[in-house]
Amino acid sequence: MTDERMGDAWWPALRRLPPGSGVVFRHYATATAERRLLLRRVRRLAHARRLVLVVAGTSTIRTDGVHGGARTRGIRTWPAHCRGEALAGERAGADALFVSPVYATRSHERAVGLGPARAVRIARGLGTKVVALGGMDAARWRRIRRFGFHGWAAIDAWMR
Repeated sequence: MTDERMGDAWWPALRRLPPGSGVVFRHYATATAERRLLLRRVRRLAHARRLVLVVAGTSTIRTDGVHGGARTRGIRTWPAHCRGEALAGERAGADALFVSPVYATRSHERAVGLGPARAVRIARGLGTKVVALGGMDAARWRRIRRFGFHGWAAIDAWMR
């Protein structure tokens, strides 16, 4: 997940991701022209590194898919903070659900972390891949991957 809070720290993070990993380009608060320029740079790097790139919000720049929103092409990821949002993602044909926040995180400062058990219950029984998000890092991933999560995503973990 990209975020303005990362400053330039996300460029080295993108270079460290293993091929086949995904990037959700967010940058919601960035001005339109600058956001378009950044997305083009990220797209070039993602393509060169064989990373999957989806964009949150609207964009005229072609990516591998979208995060939430209308499905126009490619893959679709979906935010799920509760069971209702997970069901909405399933109905919308999402390819992956980002269940969050699994743990407390600066991205959702007022939200208490769901905890792994509650996060699993949000997506239980759905045929969609589930990605753990919120306060995640490699150590936490090693502890919770056995619960059926397909993968994990982070923002702050990449700034350390």
